[in-house]
Amino acid sequence: MTLDQLPKGQNGTICRVNGEGPLRCRLLDMGLIPGTRIMVRKVAPMGDPIEIHIRGYELTIRVADAQNIEVEPEDGEAER
Repeated sequence: MTLDQLPKGQNGTICRVNGEGPLRCRLLDMGLIPGTRIMVRKVAPMGDPIEIHIRGYELTIRVADAQNIEVEPEDGEAER
């Protein structure tokens, strides 16, 4: 599953960061590193961008970028 498919309020763990060259480096520089716990906090009304909670801060990224991040959802976790 990719980050853009993770339901709002659900936690997950980053498994892999895809993409090539500058895009991959930029995602890694923002802290989107495999093994990191992540949660989708908000989704814009039109669906793009999405706000995520990672490493104690909020980060807003485009859905196109979120599609390059593979996550493993945590079972039974949903914050409401």
